[in-house]
Amino acid sequence: MSYEPKIKDKFIDNLFEAILKLENMEECYRFFEDICTVRELQSISQRLEVAKLLKMGKTYNYIEESTGASTATISRVNRCLHYGADGYKIILERLEISDEESDKEDK
Repeated sequence: MSYEPKIKDKFIDNLFEAILKLENMEECYRFFEDICTVRELQSISQRLEVAKLLKMGKTYNYIEESTGASTATISRVNRCLHYGADGYKIILERLEISDEESDKEDK
C-alpha cells in the first residue's frame, strides 16, 4: 500500500529533499535557523514533545503545564496520533529506538 500525501507539491518535495540531505545536528540547526522563525521552530518542537507525552499516556493538564501548549494544540496532535498519516508514530518509534541504543552505549 502506497501513501498519497494530501499536501504534495514540487516545493514541498524540494524542502523534504533538502532536509534529507542534512548530515548532522549542527547542519540541522543551521538550516532550520535560516528557513524558519524561532517561533515556528518552537511550535514544531513543542508539538513533537506533546506527541511524546500523549503516547506516554500523560493527561492534557500535565502536558499543558509541562510544555505550555494550548489544549487546542494538544487536541490537534492527539487527533493526528489517532487519525493522521502516522508521521508521529514513525518518528516516535525511531526516537525510542535511538534513545535505547544511546542508553546501551552509555553503560
